[in-house]
Amino acid sequence: MNVSHPSVHPVEDPPTTDGGNHPPRVRMKDIQGMPGTPGGLTLRICQLIFAVAALSVMATTSDFPSVTAFCFLVAAAGLQSMWSLLLAIVDIYALLVMRTLQNNRIVSLFAVGDGITSTLTFAAACASAGITVLIDNDLQGCAENHCVQFETATAMAFISWFAALPSFLLNFWSLASR
Repeated sequence: MNVSHPSVHPVEDPPTTDGGNHPPRVRMKDIQGMPGTPGGLTLRICQLIFAVAALSVMATTSDFPSVTAFCFLVAAAGLQSMWSLLLAIVDIYALLVMRTLQNNRIVSLFAVGDGITSTLTFAAACASAGITVLIDNDLQGCAENHCVQFETATAMAFISWFAALPSFLLNFWSLASR
């Protein structure tokens, strides 16, 4: 019986340093839109811009404090803008030092924070939309109110929520898939 035995010859790994400065490779789990990616930074900046727009448009009207839903929109847009600004700064830092934000505690903090702020923003936008429709269609009171500003602020809040939702879903998906 003539059976050949395979022999194992170790192969050395070629050196990876050639004197060049190569950036670290992106891992497969770094999906654009997650924290520490350029897509995540883009989402944060969009959230910030539209939340600040909703806040400033609503706050410039003189009669928004008379309606609780509009006060809620100002509070929710203020919270959304502060949260988005903070996480945009964290994303910029992570991109500058070329680090990914895949720590379990950080991702869970981002997921909970995004969930809370996006839920509050959506609820405030829905409440403001309901009041705006009531004033405009049912009470026919747009002549003495700032309906255009109310509608603009409500639309900006909805767009801010649309930008916050992917951040929450991607962070929650990343947390659940661990």
